[in-house]
Amino acid sequence: MHALSLGTWWIHVTSVLEWILAIVAVETFGRRRQEPGWRWLALAMVPALASAMAACTWHLFDNSNALKGLVVFQAGLTALGNLALAGAAFNLLRLQRRPTASAISSDAP
Repeated sequence: MHALSLGTWWIHVTSVLEWILAIVAVETFGRRRQEPGWRWLALAMVPALASAMAACTWHLFDNSNALKGLVVFQAGLTALGNLALAGAAFNLLRLQRRPTASAISSDAP
């Protein structure tokens, strides 16, 4: 574990824990508002979490050349996570712009 300093490890580990907490917070927010789009956003955050865990695993083994495939896997998860988050954000925007049943009934004469 000498590849990273203790401070850098602290940042890596707390960032992973923070991301887990963010996923739980987004899912809870969506459940309370009864808006399924937020659950999709929480789900879309999972590949980025897995990417971070892959990076931490590679560092845990002192950036071993034997685990270079893990770096490629981590990069793929990052790309997948970015696409998933963009799709989930677009879905939220689409859902927020859609008129609700209460807004339609209040516009009636």
